Amino acid sequence: MSDAPRVVLVDDHGLFRSGVRSELGRQVEVVGEAEDVQPAIDLIASVQPDVVLLDVHLPGGGGQAVIQAVKPLFPSVRFLALSASDAPEDVIAVIRAGARGYVTKTISTLELADAIRRVAAGDAVFSHRLAGFVLDAFAAADSPSVGVKPSFDPELDQLTSREREVLRLIAQGYTYKEIARELYISVKTVESHVSSVLRKLQLSSRHQLTRWAAERRLA
Repeated sequence: MSDAPRVVLVDDHGLFRSGVRSELGRQVEVVGEAEDVQPAIDLIASVQPDVVLLDVHLPGGGGQAVIQAVKPLFPSVRFLALSASDAPEDVIAVIRAGARGYVTKTISTLELADAIRRVAAGDAVFSHRLAGFVLDAFAAADSPSVGVKPSFDPELDQLTSREREVLRLIAQGYTYKEIARELYISVKTVESHVSSVLRKLQLSSRHQLTRWAAERRLA
């Protein structure tokens, strides 16, 4: 265990955390778990792991918020995003915040263990399908060419990862109950996210929200 990377797991699904811990076995040393942003920040500050394996969607603000809070204080701690989402805005947001990699939850156990070791060693790791996209996105953002679109919509960028996920599903015509089932959250939580999105975007109805999302091709 002395050579195994010390890892903190951050995911709001306890069953998933248990599965990751079980699958990785002795390939890593799990030194703590958290399911929300502030508890994750406190835990990471306390144990200072080699790698934080975190979801981008968390109740208190998302993986991006965890990285932004921890990175300036503990620059040696490295972050690897592990998410079901492969949405462009989710990937770019956590990489810009300071994550060293992004892999999806379809990754195999052997690949995940290897990704953790590589991130602990200072490498950058991405799922194959995301690597080219990340390079293209940052190249476009840095390009001096006239007419290059910015990577972020200023209005969209103020939303948390979870709020963007809810917004995307609304744009696809999902009901609140269907969104709750899709994201494994309660209908009340969905309603809370929608209210927050409406407030941030200064919209007053779901119809306006759907139109706003459609104009930005979020569906």
